[in-house]
Parts: sequence; structure tokens; C-alpha cells
Amino acid sequence: MLLMKEKPLLVAKDHYLLKFEGYCDLSFPGQFVNIRVSDGNDPLLRRPFSLFDHDHGVISCVIRAVGKGTELLSRREPGGIDVLGPLGKGFTIRKGGRVLIAGGGVGNAPLYYLARKLAEAGCDITFIYGARSRDYIYLPDLYRKAVGRLVIATDDGSEGVQGLVTDVASGLIGKERFDMMYACGPAPMMKALAAIAGSTPVEVSVENYFGCGIGLCSGCTVETAEGRKRACIDGPVFNGASINWEAMPD
Repeated sequence: MLLMKEKPLLVAKDHYLLKFEGYCDLSFPGQFVNIRVSDGNDPLLRRPFSLFDHDHGVISCVIRAVGKGTELLSRREPGGIDVLGPLGKGFTIRKGGRVLIAGGGVGNAPLYYLARKLAEAGCDITFIYGARSRDYIYLPDLYRKAVGRLVIATDDGSEGVQGLVTDVASGLIGKERFDMMYACGPAPMMKALAAIAGSTPVEVSVENYFGCGIGLCSGCTVETAEGRKRACIDGPVFNGASINWEAMPD
């Protein structure tokens, strides 16, 4: 049981920042927590959310209110809350080098914690932040402070450059060299980024729905070159080149 000392903060259209105190154990960027969103049995299943940050015993998550569970959580009053985790396998933290991070929508959330840790490890970071429009961009100043270069791409051109994350990434990779690429977002975006990366190693965080979060239900199975993997315990971070993207749901 953790403590939520303040109400969720609206940080963009439909997106809320939640902070939980009382967790001092080690975590890694790319891991997630499974939250019981109500004190009753409706909704029955917990909801999984990636770690936006973890600092001095405070875990933060950015959630998008899209259904009953997330709506309830976005209106949650301060107090004790049942949080399981951190769970899963996180990103590899490079020591130095030039890295490219690419996120789409709420998939940008786990990449902030990643960027912060890569910066501490001495990496030169370019971050492509993709969103539908300016209204859906959350906490851009934090991202800008954490990285060497932040490129915002919106579908409608209301902020930054107009276009897709994949278009921006393709342009950068065509002109610059990167030692590593990281991505999180919709499956079609990550599939395209894995192809664009070429010989550059790429790690992706899949957004499969985790029913239990601890490997029991196998509802989050991902097909890989090494066989079927459960994203909640074998991931959610995988080598992008190993995933059978044709079998991934859109």
C-alpha cells in the first residue's frame, strides 16, 4: 500500500500525473506498476502503467483517461492506494554514446525516466516526442531539460514539426549516427522504427494489456524470434528486431 498525497494533476488533454510515496526500492526505466483502481470489485482487474519517474521514494505515472478504470483513477482522492510493482524488464542503460529516443502519445511516459537515467550515464540524447496535437503534449519542459535535443512532432502541426515520429526518425538516421535507439508507442510506429533502425540496436516497450502483470494469465503474449514471450515478465521491453511485428495487434 502506497500513499497518494495529492489528487491526480491534469497535464494535457485526458492525461494525468499521479505520484505515489513510500516506495524506496530499486526500479528501472521501462518497468511498470499494476494499480487497483477502486476499493470494490468493479473494475475487477488492476490497471498497468509505466513508470514516468522514480525519485527519492516517489513513483510517478502519466495515465490517459480512456475508460472506466482510468477515469476512476484520474478522480482518485488522496490517501492509501494498492500498487503492485515495479514489475517487468526495463530498458538497457548505455554508458555514453549517442542515442535516439522516439515516443508516441502516452508511450512518451516511460521514456522520460529513461532519458533522465541515460543523461546521468553520460549519453548524448535526441528525443522525438510525437503527439496528435499541442493539446496532448504533457510536461514538455521536463523532457527538454532532460535531453540534449527535443524534437516535437504533431500530426496537425500545431506544435513543433508536422508529421509522424517515423518521418522525423528516418530523416535523422539518414544524416546522423546513433549507437542505440529506444521507442515506445503504437505498434505500427515501433514496427516502422525497428525497420528504420537498420544496424542500430533498438529496444521497444510494448503496450500489450497486462491482465495480471505477473505472468499467470499469459494474456500479454508476444511472438518473438526466440518463441512466445509474456510481456509482463519477459518485457515489456524487447529487442525490436526480435519481435514478429506482423502478429502484433494494432
